[in-house]
Amino acid sequence: MLHNFLLMSFHWTDLLQPQWYINHGGLFLLLFVVFAETGLFAGFFLPGDSLLFVAGIYSNKLAQWLYDWNNDFLNLMMIVILVTICGILGNIVGYWFGKKSGPALYKRKDSFFFKQRYLRQASDFYEENGGFTIIVARFVPFVRTFAPIVAGIVKMDYAKFMWYNIVGCVAWSFSMLGAGHYLHKFFLNHYQFDLTEHLEVIVLGIVFITTLPVFIKVLKHRKSKHHE
Repeated sequence: MLHNFLLMSFHWTDLLQPQWYINHGGLFLLLFVVFAETGLFAGFFLPGDSLLFVAGIYSNKLAQWLYDWNNDFLNLMMIVILVTICGILGNIVGYWFGKKSGPALYKRKDSFFFKQRYLRQASDFYEENGGFTIIVARFVPFVRTFAPIVAGIVKMDYAKFMWYNIVGCVAWSFSMLGAGHYLHKFFLNHYQFDLTEHLEVIVLGIVFITTLPVFIKVLKHRKSKHHE
């Protein structure tokens, strides 16, 4: 499997397609992406929510990479637990990096893996919502990547951070994976409608819904600046 993964034809646009990760990297690539979104600060371009939704649809296929329980629910729960653990670990690394780097991050130049505007958006989001941001951020692209870093920069109490971290990751994993798995079964069993044949539209819908709060916030910020 690894040999095929290394030899396959690859284009950078594939990184935006959730099904590409499922088909070519399976469970372990899924877990790496979840960790990388915050642990390696690459979440602003990786498909987070949509990837988990699609992973829920293919949960039985993904389970075969580790252990197939021959049971839909157990396979799904195994993936939920693993995704939750990787999400928690990624946030811990993000918090540690923010705490160590501190204000220096605000002077860092933009690169492919780091964008100043996303750090500022996460900071604004944190100021408005406090520690609850760690939970909400799991469902918001861009903010998800930098929220734990900001928590580290402001030296948020670690025990408090871990509480929000665990709750947020559990809620994100259960809701996204569960939605993909059970909505697929529901539409297939009741309407003979296969979600796997419409993944592109579904992914675009998820991206639109999850990024909408960010765009609204940016527009409000620009409006308030204009009135000033």
